[in-house]
Amino acid sequence: QVQLVESGGGLVQAGGSLRLSCAASGNIFSINTMGWYRQAPGKQRELVADITSGGSTNYLGSVKGRFTISRDNAKNTVYLQMNSLNPEDTAVYYCRVRTRWFDYWGQGTQVTVSS
Repeated sequence: QVQLVESGGGLVQAGGSLRLSCAASGNIFSINTMGWYRQAPGKQRELVADITSGGSTNYLGSVKGRFTISRDNAKNTVYLQMNSLNPEDTAVYYCRVRTRWFDYWGQGTQVTVSS
């Protein structure tokens, strides 16, 4: 059984930083893309950033230059460093891990940015 354990969310003031982590454990093999999505109240879930097994990255336009995604393949872990946070970044952030055969989601971690 595969588990994705997310950590690092919380409450921060505008302009602050947070670092999210998502560790995949269990019978998980051939991880391809790892990424972070977010969903704010009343809005659809959207891709924030993802990273391929080769290290190629993709970012939502509004977070470019502020957020950085990275991964540690030895630990099956993906990170999201979030700087210069603003209230519009407030959402539940979800980790997603795609393997050759399956698609896994984390349980979500709340990020709240106060003005």
